[in-house]
Parts: sequence; structure tokens; C-alpha cells
Amino acid sequence: DYHLCPYIENIEYKGIPTGQSYIDEDGQIIDYQSVSMDNHPGRLKYIVTQDNILLSSLRLAKSPALNFNLENLDEYVFSNGFYIFRVKPGWEKKFVLYLLRSKRLKSLLDNNIYRGIGISSYRLEDLFKIEVKKITIEAQKKALSRISPIEKQITDLKNSIKDIQGIVDEVLQKEFHFDYEKFKQLKEEKDFKMSLTSFSLNPDLRFSVKFHRPAGDFVMQELLKITSKKFKHFLAEPIVLGASVSPSDFDENGECYYLSMATIKNWMFERENAQTVSNSYVNNNLVKTIKNGDIILARSGEGTIGKVALIEDSNVRAVFADFTMRIRLKEYNAKFAYYYMRSTYFQYLVEIYKKGLGNNTNIFPIAVRELPLIDISLSEQERIVKEIQTEIDKQNATKNQISLLREQIDKIIVDTIIS
Repeated sequence: DYHLCPYIENIEYKGIPTGQSYIDEDGQIIDYQSVSMDNHPGRLKYIVTQDNILLSSLRLAKSPALNFNLENLDEYVFSNGFYIFRVKPGWEKKFVLYLLRSKRLKSLLDNNIYRGIGISSYRLEDLFKIEVKKITIEAQKKALSRISPIEKQITDLKNSIKDIQGIVDEVLQKEFHFDYEKFKQLKEEKDFKMSLTSFSLNPDLRFSVKFHRPAGDFVMQELLKITSKKFKHFLAEPIVLGASVSPSDFDENGECYYLSMATIKNWMFERENAQTVSNSYVNNNLVKTIKNGDIILARSGEGTIGKVALIEDSNVRAVFADFTMRIRLKEYNAKFAYYYMRSTYFQYLVEIYKKGLGNNTNIFPIAVRELPLIDISLSEQERIVKEIQTEIDKQNATKNQISLLREQIDKIIVDTIIS
């Protein structure tokens, strides 16, 4: 049930790609790309209605089947990587939704994959071959009546969860008295003062106009209140740019992973999403391998630049990719540095650097070296890390409760199918 987005002039739409960072396990939108008539990728094409069910073509999608009950649904535009359906009479839309999300059916989808050149997607004919017995509308409604209170429990628990970004900002705000409210207000101001001697001797930063806007000036001054040190003062070695790779370098039987921007988009190295490379490629790029305690920073990519991953695995072998960089620190708690680099302030510094030099869409080691890094004792760093981790552990316990509730829904669907 496909309908092209009209892309009306001067209207900004919320673009939803198929990537895992945009939709959560319950099919809720958690992020989007801002797109307009003048600036939108060709893959963001379709509008949907509340009558539609969307099926992600992405293998291992968090939630393969989606349905939205948003009042402002016409503001959203969806990727051509979604199959868009309307449910036939005799079937409850929400029952079909949960049926498509069930572990059994999701397993069938994930193991019937069509691999094209540069893209992986399901073929509709594979989907339509899956047989499901006819289930009476009464049985569907009975199942949904059992699911409804579980849905409410999931919603209540999700509303109580703070994301890691929020936890990091909350702790750093308490520890260092960051004024996020004033920062938000200043971000709305577009005027700037041009002082060519402010902030840094680094010429890129010096001539970056956005650093001279009120919000950029405010962030730098906030950080300068608590530190006079920069990343360059704590580097164990020069920051290293990643290695490029060709198709011939990949080896599905390789023992070393290729750590790309895509594998750290969720702020961690996701080994399950990483390709492996040949031993000869690794041997030729030993200077660009990782070890425990390394921080990998994405230096390019829409929605990816500035994202970081901390390597916390002494056994993993990986080569980090071009458009990422490796940061090794000395006499500094790597996990504290990682959380600091996830903070709103640091991410804003990356954002304004990227946008400050015309069409520049990269950040380079020479710039990172000059960015402020909080200078406190190792014991204080460890204390703050523990505080953040304790709160994250609480959130993870809540997420485990939600997972158990999702399993209850899955069991209700399966029981209805096999009864």
C-alpha cells in the first residue's frame, strides 16, 4: 500500500530509515532524519497511515513489523526499505503486527534473505510462502485482550527509563554544574562575534564561525572553568586514522573484525554487525588495530560523526576503518573519557566543528587534540564512572523486565496459533 511523499516546499519532514537506531523493539520511533524538498535522500519516499503495517527489509531488525498511531503521522516519510501493507478483512491489524514480530516468524524472515550488491533485503515471494493457519477473529480479539495490559506495563516501564545520554549528562551536570538550560537557550541564537584569538591556537577551530556563536562560546567557557587541559595533554601516542579496505580484503572466515562507523553507531563496538577481514590484511595494518582501553571516534557520516566506542575486550582483534580514529590515553580513565565524549557538550563541539568550515563534514585528529578534556584525579574519574554505571545498571534491570513482558506477548501469539 505505497503512497509517495509529496514533499511540499518549505516543510520539514521526519525521515525514518530502516536502520536499527530509528525504531525500537516495540516499533516506536526513537530518532529521525530531518528532510525537506531541497534536501532528502532518494530512499526516503513513502508516507503511511494508521491503517498500514510496515515490514522492515533489514535483516535482524529490532522490530521487523511496525504500526503507528501518531496524530502527526503525515509529518513522517519512510524509507523504501520498508514493505508497506494494508491488512485484509478478517484479520485484526494488531494481531498481524504481533504475529510478524513473533520469534518464530522473525527467525524465518532472518533466514530467508536475498543478498544483492551492496544491500540485503527480503524478497516478497519469500514472505508470502510462509503459511499461517486461519485464526478466527474471536481468537485474535481474545489474544489481544490478554496482550493489552502487558502493553501498558511495557509502556509504563519504558517511560521510567533514562537513556545513557541522559544519565551521563545528569551526572556531569551535578558534578561540574553545567548549565544545560542556558545552553539550550543560546543554541537558538544565530548571531556571532568574530574573535580570531579565542578558544584555541588551532587554525581550524579559530576560523570556525560556529565556535563564536553564543552557544559555542558558552560551552567552551563552561569547560574552561573546570579544566585547562586538552586531549593532547593525555595522549599516550598520536591519534591514528583508520585503514581503508577493498572487497578482496574481506574474509568471512577471518578471525579479525573490521570496525567501521556502522559498527559503532550505537555507541559501542557491535561485533555481531562487523565483517571479518583476512589475516594478510591485518598483518599489513597492525598499526591500525585496537586493544583494550582504546576509544574509537567516528570522524564522518551523517548521524554518525562524533559517536564513540570504548573497547572493553582484551580478546577482540579488529582493524578500525577509514573515517574513524583511534585515541589512546595515558594516566586517564578511558571509561570516564568515553562518557565525557558522549556528553551533550562534547558532542556539540563536534557538531559545530563539522559545520563551521563550509562544506566540511569531517573532524580530524588535529582538531580533537585541541578540544578540552576534564582534568581531575583518577580516583575522582573512577568515582564518577561508578556513579554513572550504577544508574545504567538500574536501567538495564528495567529493560530486562520489559524483555520478559515481550516474551509473554510472544507466547500468547504462539499459543493462539497452535491452539
